[in-house]
Amino acid sequence: MTYKAIVFDKDGTLIDFNSTWLPVYRHAALEFAKNDPQLADALLAEHGYDHSAGRFLGGSLLAAGNNHDIAKAWSKQLSDTVDSQRLNDIFQQLGAKSAAAVPGLKATISSLKQFGMKLGVATSDSHAGIHNTLQNFDVLPLFDFLCGYDSGHGVKPEAGMVNAFCETVSVSASQTIVVGDNRHDIEMGRNAGAGLCVGVLTGTSTRKELDAIADQVFDNIGGLLSLFADHR
Repeated sequence: MTYKAIVFDKDGTLIDFNSTWLPVYRHAALEFAKNDPQLADALLAEHGYDHSAGRFLGGSLLAAGNNHDIAKAWSKQLSDTVDSQRLNDIFQQLGAKSAAAVPGLKATISSLKQFGMKLGVATSDSHAGIHNTLQNFDVLPLFDFLCGYDSGHGVKPEAGMVNAFCETVSVSASQTIVVGDNRHDIEMGRNAGAGLCVGVLTGTSTRKELDAIADQVFDNIGGLLSLFADHR
């Protein structure tokens, strides 16, 4: 199969998940818990943060959910309304400050672009969040399509984001690779009929978890370059 396009998840795939989002989630949880540290810890633990291991669990709400779903879940746990717009604002502002790129981000994306690949981002973060967390790494102009949970193409693991990307860049799903760190990314690719679904280990899932569902698993996105050896 000749691949012509790649859709990337953002957090855990282009951006190191734990380094970027742990301080953001902690800040948000503490604010909505009204500065009660035990309650803030409970908000994190209930939805996917393993305090003892110091990591987010693959497939958990905090690892894979969108901002609206997190606000809804925290509201239920707190028996008080969590303003989803305020949560969005926290994620956008602090996400930009703490964003940490995965190894070789710019070099890998630049190489794939030079190989003639059409490139897109499909994330459970907001569209604005894509800009805020990627803007400092000089890669945004290399992407042909940016899609958040609020862009009007549905949410993961539905196929809508991939379908919209394929339509935008005039490439079939069978010629498209979907790359992500979580089950919902792989399932999104499967639901869209993507030609290849690739897992990466820079996010919240373990190799064992991804081996069970992905076509291939790489340590990070740099492994994708091995798929295009004939372009070098």
